[in-house]
Amino acid sequence: MAKKSTFDLSKVRNIGIIAHIDAGKTTVTERVLYYTGMVHRIGEVHDGAATTDYMEQERERGITITSAAVTTHWADHQINIIDTPGHVDFTAEVQRSLRVLDGGVAVFDSVAGVEPQSETVWRQASEYNVPRMCFINKMDRTGANFERTVSMIIDRLHGNPVPIQIPYGSGDDFNGIIDLMTMELVTYGDDLGTDIQRHPIPESHREAAETMRQEMVDKIIESDDVLTEKFLMEEEITDDDIVAALRAGTIAGKINPVLCGSALKNKGVQMLLDAIVAILPSPLDVPPIKGVDPRDVEVELIRHSNDEEPMSALVFKIITDQYGRLAFTRVYSGVLRSGTQVYNSSKGTRERIGRIVRMFADRREDIEEVHAGNIAAIIGLKETFTGDTLSAPDHPILLENIKFPEPVIEVAVEPDSKADQDKMGVALRKLAEEDPTFQVEVDASLGQTKIKGMGELHLEVIVDRLKREYGVQAQVGRPRVAYRETITRSHTADTTLKRQSGGSGMYARIVVDFSPMTDEDREAAKGESFMFSDSIRGGAITAEFVRAAERGMREAMEGGVIAGYPVVGVKATLVDGSMHDVDSNEMAFKIAGSMCFKDGVRGAGPAIMEPSMKVEVVAPDDYTGSIVGDLSSRRGIIEGMEPRGVGSTTIRAQVPLAEMFGYATNLRNMTQGRGSFTMEFDQYTIAPNSIAEEVISGQR
Repeated sequence: MAKKSTFDLSKVRNIGIIAHIDAGKTTVTERVLYYTGMVHRIGEVHDGAATTDYMEQERERGITITSAAVTTHWADHQINIIDTPGHVDFTAEVQRSLRVLDGGVAVFDSVAGVEPQSETVWRQASEYNVPRMCFINKMDRTGANFERTVSMIIDRLHGNPVPIQIPYGSGDDFNGIIDLMTMELVTYGDDLGTDIQRHPIPESHREAAETMRQEMVDKIIESDDVLTEKFLMEEEITDDDIVAALRAGTIAGKINPVLCGSALKNKGVQMLLDAIVAILPSPLDVPPIKGVDPRDVEVELIRHSNDEEPMSALVFKIITDQYGRLAFTRVYSGVLRSGTQVYNSSKGTRERIGRIVRMFADRREDIEEVHAGNIAAIIGLKETFTGDTLSAPDHPILLENIKFPEPVIEVAVEPDSKADQDKMGVALRKLAEEDPTFQVEVDASLGQTKIKGMGELHLEVIVDRLKREYGVQAQVGRPRVAYRETITRSHTADTTLKRQSGGSGMYARIVVDFSPMTDEDREAAKGESFMFSDSIRGGAITAEFVRAAERGMREAMEGGVIAGYPVVGVKATLVDGSMHDVDSNEMAFKIAGSMCFKDGVRGAGPAIMEPSMKVEVVAPDDYTGSIVGDLSSRRGIIEGMEPRGVGSTTIRAQVPLAEMFGYATNLRNMTQGRGSFTMEFDQYTIAPNSIAEEVISGQR
């Protein structure tokens, strides 16, 4: 048992900065590093000098591609910050970060409000029950609208925003922040935001501030049963009661405190840091982590955030750089020490912990141990990858893995030479280790390597890294859509495998009802695209033969019957069958399962499914008609239009991915470079017959 540590876990905050692309996450993180003394000069995203955007591709594009982990300190607290990407193609980076974080800061652009990727990351944070506060950024921009953004958090995100600050002016007139907790006006006496001055609220804004404070207090009281009772009993409610209830309500996910400022103009960031420390949870405030015993998955285990429990940790990210492989790890219980042996419960292997480092974006500092509740990186793990659990060898635990979305786009890559071919294999393996949404497939029949990802930008960055980091020269084919196959009606398949070739033969018969999965089935299958059940009674087929038949069906799913794409959305119920005392074996039932699946799908109205994207276009009003017409010509369904600031309109549509290749160039030409769009995967839908025929014939 680890001896008790003097490390104060209540003063640790593991937080993520999450938002839509261009809302200002990296700029906020950069200011946090400056004001906490981690950097002595502010780096700007637009200059390619932001600390957490350290990849060449990030600096050139001015976007965040990979989550960067930074450890810093504020007001006697340690803050582990992860600056996550906002672009939809890198949504897996957000997902794996949220899995290991205790709290989040959602950043919003006060002009644009709640944008599509904001909705995605908010939903992901809700799935992982991550408490979050909101920072409404860019209050200095023309068209900034604090109240509209707060309303959109309610309407679009179904959040419960509670402003604890309001802006003092907006746009060019943004001169400070009114703190509703202390009822003071905060202004800045210099451009660096270090000369903070507090004043009484001017009369011109006092009435509005008092109204907003009353609304804030009412919402906080509503979220807390003790304060509600005090209010009804007409007992005094102190400021300390309000702060405590605000923190409790935030941690419980009942309310989302809202702050404001302008990170670029250095206003509001120190107050955001104060709020992170005062309101967001420490590892002690969140529920203990649950897992199972890898030796018996029916046994549930719980680990609390303290140093005295057996060590348990989750690896949530792998990076390969010039120093080797780094495994970013969140320690949930116990102490992880360098030089010790740990058990990889996911793989059933032992690993030796070499060096442990605390990350500062791409710089690092060696440390000897990581305490419960902390995040660090391990150098030298050989068999451990994203989602793996590390635990004490004598107290193994298996934590829930991280689920990632399936890729929706693929391209073929051809190396220029034999030397490039050898290098490419190694490079692609390393890149796939880092990124679970990036997959590599070698088509043996064509001798072709295909790479799959979440979007054009995702694969563009991968190919760029192949060339720059690994020196691989390769030609890239035209992007192709990852189609799927499914069934549209029910069908019963009765399949018999009977082979006799001297000696013992092979015999298996199975009867299976195939039907399309319903929404309830998908929920019960927890996201799986195939649901198998055995309804045979009386032992007509033994349990091991049933399992073999299921394995055969699952393997047959990988290559469909009409165009060779994976089959999804199928429910299979084994209703009858028979076996032979001598000739039946597992292989026979596996082959029968595969044959039966293909027969069943052929008879159940097979159809091609295509990925449909949620598209949001923002452009000046003058171009709205052209954009709507163009989206309709791409088989798009217009779902809504709404004003966006002054003179701009947002158009929301559902469009098949196949029709969106090259859209960025098209939109630029149509709007003279003034339009922008975002796109994220929404769902697979059945393709029209004309498209399905092109897919089957190989024209698409």
